[in-house]
Amino acid sequence: MGKGYAEGSAVEERLAALERGDDPLKPLDMGRAAVFGSTEANPERHFIGWADEVDADALFAAGEAWGIQVVRRGSR
Repeated sequence: MGKGYAEGSAVEERLAALERGDDPLKPLDMGRAAVFGSTEANPERHFIGWADEVDADALFAAGEAWGIQVVRRGSR
């Protein structure tokens, strides 16, 4: 008979993490959010700025950028 889920490598890794003192409630680092979109000067989708430095909603409302997308990439 095969091992049950509770007897597999996932449990072993979880126990090892607890022994290391890893905080199970610590949120994952999702990286910095980047704003991509198109502008009149550059109609191709491109990096406009970091979400904490530019106001994507204001850019769109003013017609300065369109096709705006906020992308969050994790750090490696």
